[in-house]
Amino acid sequence: MNLKELQPFYRPLSRSSNFDYKFTVFTPVFNRAKTVNRVFSSLESQTFTDFEFLIINDGSEDHSHEVIQELINKSNLNIRYINNAKNRHKMACLMQAVKLARGEFFITLDSDDECVENALEVFLKRYQSIPKEKLSKISGVTSLCKDQNHNLIGEKFKEQPLFSSSFKNRLNDLDLSEKWGFTKTDILRGISINPEIFSQGYIPEGVLWNLIAKHHYKILYTNDVLRIYYLDTENSTSNENQGKNALGMIIFSMSMLNWFHEEYFWKNPKMFLFRIYALLRAANFLKYKRQDYIKAIDSNMIKLIINICWPFKKMFVR
Repeated sequence: MNLKELQPFYRPLSRSSNFDYKFTVFTPVFNRAKTVNRVFSSLESQTFTDFEFLIINDGSEDHSHEVIQELINKSNLNIRYINNAKNRHKMACLMQAVKLARGEFFITLDSDDECVENALEVFLKRYQSIPKEKLSKISGVTSLCKDQNHNLIGEKFKEQPLFSSSFKNRLNDLDLSEKWGFTKTDILRGISINPEIFSQGYIPEGVLWNLIAKHHYKILYTNDVLRIYYLDTENSTSNENQGKNALGMIIFSMSMLNWFHEEYFWKNPKMFLFRIYALLRAANFLKYKRQDYIKAIDSNMIKLIINICWPFKKMFVR
């Protein structure tokens, strides 16, 4: 498989979809029998109720299926439940959910997290505050998070309202800590992802947000703290995880380099050089050859950097 063919692409839909709800709240589940009740409790407490709850159990190996069924039987939410037989990882489930969604706005709430009781109400209020002339190029609204101890994660935005994108925030060295928000379902439906990447480790959702940014959509960032994010103590920088998630890192880094280098490289060369470093580090765990990466990269300058650094890539593995 040509590496370049693993990049997602976007084609705007020719017409808008018809929706039954304002929001689709999507929860992917994998081995979360002990925590998925948090999501149910959060959504059952919402002050805004025009939403559906879409749950996809991603081939869990614990008792998640039984726990979810028990919670569904006790709930009065508008719930659709999909029980996938095999684990395909979060990106596959997300794209599956986007196709199934019946809400105008799509929001992911992970199976070990919670949200505050007026989260959806605040999201809609912030969206409705956007000037009409901006709405067609707004992809959604993003808020801040706090941890399970009620400590703010990251920093508040100094500018309010802030119309930006995750890529522009990265480019401008803004806070990139955990955020939470919704995206217009129609925009997500315009994204195509090569299914060859599914079930091959973690694929960062950031590749989707960068693709949306590439097509000049902006996000309204708000300082509302709407999600309770339970901090994970797992060491995500271990060699084991680097190998498991190598393909996702290659796709994320390669896509950013190809989509943004021409216009933005000299505005923040450190950011692009780090993506080259991340690509070379991940390359240690895959069977692709140097020429495969060279063919997949658009910029001659970046091709040169990769060629020079390739013999030393094993030094990048910690």
